[in-house]
Amino acid sequence: MSQPSRDSSPSAGRKGDGSVDPSDTDTAELLLQNGRINIEGRLVAASNATLYCSIEWEGLSGTCVYKPVAGERPLWDFPDGTLADREVAAYAISQAMGWRIVPPTVHRDGPYGPGMVQLWVEPDADIDLVALSRSDDPAIRRMAVFDAVINNADRKIGHLLPPGNGAQPGHVYGCDHGVSFSVEYKLRTVLWQWRGKRLLGDAVEALRRLLGQMDAPALHRRLSALLTQAEVDATRRRIELMLKHRVHPYPPEDWPAVPWPPV
Repeated sequence: MSQPSRDSSPSAGRKGDGSVDPSDTDTAELLLQNGRINIEGRLVAASNATLYCSIEWEGLSGTCVYKPVAGERPLWDFPDGTLADREVAAYAISQAMGWRIVPPTVHRDGPYGPGMVQLWVEPDADIDLVALSRSDDPAIRRMAVFDAVINNADRKIGHLLPPGNGAQPGHVYGCDHGVSFSVEYKLRTVLWQWRGKRLLGDAVEALRRLLGQMDAPALHRRLSALLTQAEVDATRRRIELMLKHRVHPYPPEDWPAVPWPPV
């Protein structure tokens, strides 16, 4: 799924202080899957239990978000206990597209049972996220395409994560993809500025790459373990539809087009 690093040892993605760079997905996944999770606090603004944690393993360290399945709030339009799986599926799609929009994410057991564990990305506090969300930034445009593929029903401004400390200039991560992959069209986002506009060449290339992997054993097996077959099939149809028409999708007519609150 992720591109192999030149050095696959656990120290390959280590910074000087031992922390893991999210761009080194192989090392980050090793840390997230095997590390000892220590809960530091809770993100109280989140609607589901979202715990801020430190994590350590074999000299590697980092911070992460842990969302236990037991803390998921029931939703009327998504099956109970599936949000963590959908977050991991979003990461798998992000990697298959080659865009690394979703930070490294795994599904594993934790202090409060099974759940989603995702590497924390500290956003650049100097960037105006409202202005960024309304811009023509190429990274934001790629995120709009990614959201259309996974049928993201909750792309808020606060879910945009341009890394701080000068890391990965021009890159923007995205978080909170639990309400995605519905069979019904439920795209709800603050990124509608390209609706009806032609897809750029890099988007067409990424979609072709993704479509070519949908039947590959690795991705097919992974998505099938996280989503229903109907949801996997619907994802394929969305990819095929975007490649056929080569345009960004329009807002749904029978579903709120923008999440509330939008931030």
